[in-house]
Amino acid sequence: MSQFLSGVYVYDAVRSPKARVRKQGGSLAGVPAHDLLGQLLTAVRDRGLDTETVGDILIGTSTAVGEQGGNIARAAALWAGWPDDVNAGVVSRLCCSGLDAIEVGAAKIASGIAEVVVTGGVESMSRVPMMADKPAMARDEPLGERTGFVTIGVSADLTASQYGFTREDLDQAAVTSHERALAAPASESIVPIRVGEETVLAADEGPRPGLDLAALAELKPLFGEDPSWERVVNRLPAVSQPVGGLHTAATAPALADGAAVAVLGSRSAAASLGRKPIAEIVGIAQAAVRSPLLTAPVDAARRALTNAGIAASELDTVEANESFAASVLLISDQLGLDPDKVNPVGGSMATGHPLGAGGGALLVNAVDQLHRIGGEYALVTIPAALGLGAAVVVRRMG
Repeated sequence: MSQFLSGVYVYDAVRSPKARVRKQGGSLAGVPAHDLLGQLLTAVRDRGLDTETVGDILIGTSTAVGEQGGNIARAAALWAGWPDDVNAGVVSRLCCSGLDAIEVGAAKIASGIAEVVVTGGVESMSRVPMMADKPAMARDEPLGERTGFVTIGVSADLTASQYGFTREDLDQAAVTSHERALAAPASESIVPIRVGEETVLAADEGPRPGLDLAALAELKPLFGEDPSWERVVNRLPAVSQPVGGLHTAATAPALADGAAVAVLGSRSAAASLGRKPIAEIVGIAQAAVRSPLLTAPVDAARRALTNAGIAASELDTVEANESFAASVLLISDQLGLDPDKVNPVGGSMATGHPLGAGGGALLVNAVDQLHRIGGEYALVTIPAALGLGAAVVVRRMG
């Protein structure tokens, strides 16, 4: 039983398929964020959720500007025809946004503030590109120095170098991700996205058959000449920069559009919801590090496991966001995980990473996998820029 968190249950969890962002316009480029999220809110209502029971909607988005600004959560709920008095708000913690929204929703339920909270995330990177908010940390040199901001790809290369992951290790992680994504079973938790009467996307895009190490070895590294290296070397003179860089387009997460929604509630909410919970949230944690390494998710995972009162060896499945190959290899290495249990249906290197929606999508995958294999515990982790990390531990119900 959790040492700090109890009585928070997942009653439903759905996500959209993830669509690759393409210059000529991806499959979901014609679907604005409020509609993408709104279709999931409609789906959970159609699956039996009484919207009158919902005390709050908390939605994560990384780039809360333009079409994703102005409280996209409330806009999407009203667009989907939810009650006019529904409360809704946005959580923005870069790539941790969706998982953070889930954690905040869990905390509201655990504290008794709300009985039912709808959480998740949305990101339309086709329509609101990454960095569209022009963050000062990436543009203002004094602030960049004070915050230690570096391109997250540089952090990934540095992490791989410092922990001994070779270029071949990274490439193999990408091949495995694509193979598993291609072999992933169909899921009723994935809601097809429509434009009018037409279904425009019903399954994740991206997984490519026939990838091999020889083909990936030909790709050029992305971040070897990135100007962020100067900041790393100045701050950490003892650190050696990997010559030429390590991560490529294949071992980085593809840009994607997507959304995810989870219905959380207390134990007593089962009566008003008219259903049994499918999982219990037993551990949550966030972490931050000043180092440019991608180690915060490891710290968050350890805290969440302690919070849940279990050891890493008790995990039956793990969804670790593939925010570059180094991040998932690091989680496996540092927690001593069975690689076969980590991202069993592939990850963001194959299917893409819709930033603020990523954490919610991982939670859907984790709960699905627990029920598929009859497992008990799952861990979800995700890193973000500026040294952030978040983790959630769930236990299967039923």
